[in-house]
Amino acid sequence: MKIGIIGLGYVGLPLLIEFSKKYDVIGYDNNKKRLSDLKHKKDINNELNNTQFSILNKIKKTNKISFLADCNIYIITVPTPVYKNNKPNLNPLKNACLKISNMIKKNDVVIFESTVFPGLTEEYCVNWINSKNNLIYNKEFFCGYSPERINPGDKTKTLTKIIKITSGSNSKTANKVDQLYKSIIKAGTYKAPSIKIAEAAKVIENCQRDINIAFVNELNNVFNKMNLDTNEILNAANSKWNFLNFKPGLVGGHCVGVDPYYLIDRSKKFNYKPEILISARKINESIPKKICQNINKILNRKFNSKIIIFGFSFKENCNDIRNTKIYNIYKILNQKYSLVDVHDPIVNFDDVYKTYNLKIKKKLNKNFYDLALIVVKHDEFTKYRKNKIKNCLKAPKLIYDYINLFK
Repeated sequence: MKIGIIGLGYVGLPLLIEFSKKYDVIGYDNNKKRLSDLKHKKDINNELNNTQFSILNKIKKTNKISFLADCNIYIITVPTPVYKNNKPNLNPLKNACLKISNMIKKNDVVIFESTVFPGLTEEYCVNWINSKNNLIYNKEFFCGYSPERINPGDKTKTLTKIIKITSGSNSKTANKVDQLYKSIIKAGTYKAPSIKIAEAAKVIENCQRDINIAFVNELNNVFNKMNLDTNEILNAANSKWNFLNFKPGLVGGHCVGVDPYYLIDRSKKFNYKPEILISARKINESIPKKICQNINKILNRKFNSKIIIFGFSFKENCNDIRNTKIYNIYKILNQKYSLVDVHDPIVNFDDVYKTYNLKIKKKLNKNFYDLALIVVKHDEFTKYRKNKIKNCLKAPKLIYDYINLFK
């Protein structure tokens, strides 16, 4: 058995490392710089330790898809983004399928890990894979679906410690896929009865989180008008055994802030408008504007003020800047106030500049800013302590601690 992993990001890289301990594997990524960085023990995502790098350096990695031609199992781990109009962008998946289309052989299995809507694997991906060969699906080649559950920045809940959903295009393939993952996942697997069930299960995981965060974001809007501390209210409510402990927050990134649109789009094709999913997205997308409105009140609309924003990545202890909602905040404030700077020691400064044309402030000037906005709960910021943040502020030392870092 030889396994080819297509896409060496958050999802593909840990899979490559774990499968290499038991099988013959090869990793493919079309980003030459990514491959070069990994060769020199540099992971832009900061997910690997020295032991993992040592294992990785012994594994073959390539940007030439033809090198995967003798694989029996292909695992596709590419992103599933959306367009600006929030419609699913299937191009990364389509391109991956087309790349292996003329390499697929009899009895090969293609497994997908990307988050999609129910039906995408068998209604779209199979046709793309079939475009350059005459193999019969479920007789001569087979598919599986085992959605990723990677949590970027989390050093505790890593790949092998999270239960893995598995599925296959028929019972034999389902068993094969399940046994494959079970051989590396210490936490065990859950074999879903069909690929569509597995696809649906994954997408609702992220939809559920989006809805719960939207709920507490809306509560926060209500309680702010009542001049009540939302955090204290949630702490009190959390004393009940079955209360769900969600906090208000920004919802960006490449998963929770994106995946619900896949289910929304699919639902509409079945003539159903999913009101709660749509409302949750609307509420969470409105939060940057709400934060800016609150800053306007705090500063009493003194637009000659200088503001420093602490945090730019889409979530805590993670350097991923994709779909970060802090940029939305920056854009709104930058249009009104005399100066808006962003400080985040975790992100890659060059990537931020290339992607958003924004320069990250490296050093903080003393007694310079009128307000500090804290929006990302990096451990690094906790180490700063409140005094260090206050040192960069002029009197009266205004801090808008949106994420309750110091409470």
